[in-house]
This record gives sequence, C-alpha cells and structure tokens, in this order.
Amino acid sequence: MSVRIGATPEGAKDKDSAAAAVQKMFDEIAPRYDLLNHVLSAGVDKHWWNKAAKTFDATLKRPDAKVLDLCCGTGDMTRALLARRAAGAEPVLAIDFSHNMIELARTKLAAANAIFVQADALHLPLEDATQDLVVSAFGFRNLADYDAGLREIRRVLKPGGQIGILDFGEPEGLLGKAYRVYFKQVLPRIGAVISGSKSSYTYLPASVEKFPKPRVMLGMMAEAGFVEAAWTPYLFGVAGLFRGIVGGNR
Repeated sequence: MSVRIGATPEGAKDKDSAAAAVQKMFDEIAPRYDLLNHVLSAGVDKHWWNKAAKTFDATLKRPDAKVLDLCCGTGDMTRALLARRAAGAEPVLAIDFSHNMIELARTKLAAANAIFVQADALHLPLEDATQDLVVSAFGFRNLADYDAGLREIRRVLKPGGQIGILDFGEPEGLLGKAYRVYFKQVLPRIGAVISGSKSSYTYLPASVEKFPKPRVMLGMMAEAGFVEAAWTPYLFGVAGLFRGIVGGNR
C-alpha cells in the first residue's frame, strides 16, 4: 500500500505536530465556528448534515444501534443524527479532538440523548467491533493520517457496520474555477474578519485541495476493508458523502 499522509497545517513537520496544530486551531476558532460555517455556506451546511443523516435512516431507526459521530465539532451532525433516532434509543456517542469544540457541543445539546467525549480519532477509546454506524462531517479531512483514520473506524465497526464521511470537495469545470477563487481568496478574508484567525481560514482551502479526490478516497476505503464504497456529490461536488460497509471478515 502506498504511503499517504493527512492534514498538514503550515509549520507542521510530522503527524504529531500536524495533529497538535489542528487541535490548537480548532480550540481557538471554536467560539465562532458555528457562525462561520453558516455564513460561509449560506446555510447550506444544515441541509448537508440532514441529507447525510437521512442516508443512514435504516440504522438510525434501530433503537439498539450504536452510533458514533466522529470529529463532531460543536454537535451539528450529532443533532442531525439524533433527529432520526427513536425515543429511548441508545445515545449517540460524539467524539472530538478539540476540548473547546466538545464543550460547546455538550452545552448546545445539554438535554439531548448524546454522550460527548474528547478523544483522538486515530486512537478511539472503544473496543473492537462495537459500533453500527460511524459518521464524520467535515472533520475527517483534518486527521493527520487518512489511512490510519479509516483503519481505526473499521476497527470499531461491527461486521456489516457502515461508515459515512461528509466533507468538502472541489467541483470540476468552470464552476470549479470560480469556486477555487472564492475558496482561496474570498473565504479566508471573511473567515479572518469573523474569527480573528487568518491562518485557520487559509488552512481550510489548502486542506480541501489536498484531500483525496473521490476516486482515490474510494480506493483508500477499499484498502481499509470497506465494501460497496460509494460517493454522492452535494451541490455539484462542493461537498460529498463517502459511504461503505464493513464486510464479514475482519
């Protein structure tokens, strides 16, 4: 298998320093993270979360299903998953690397049927084959090692369990060119004004540009042991949902 890396914020020299830089960055922008997401996406992000959650309705409707929201941020994907859970169902487990993000999520969804845990997505505090569904919305791209992240998700999923990764992409053609101008020139300026962190919103377009294209990502999922891997584009590929299933042999 070829060697691949993951997110590399400016100044990061290895996977450990990359992970530390990402953690620090999200801790810093956490207070205004929700506002930025909604403003920069014109509110479309809410539709994407709900659409992704609906894809896994069959699992979410099962009261006994174990569901993990990985890299949960401030809990918006968690809320979308909970909206499709039956009354009395198992709580949704939500995990994030950033202390400030997880605390905001815990406050925002204080009355919800969810458990929030601060942990590293590459070293989850979970036993093998315990989860029925693992979803990650706009967070997987920030892992320091994509292959290791996929392997760890597969480790905690039961045979037949499902993975869902919702993340940004880069459209092709004229739309793609216009989008890249916005993403690389306009978005960082807006983000810097609202969040006070220019580097964070310079990192965002760079991380999307570096993230594996759908064909490559699907190949990585297959290598990690996922079958029926597929990608569904949202808004002409501005974002998209990767999904797959763990086969019977581990």
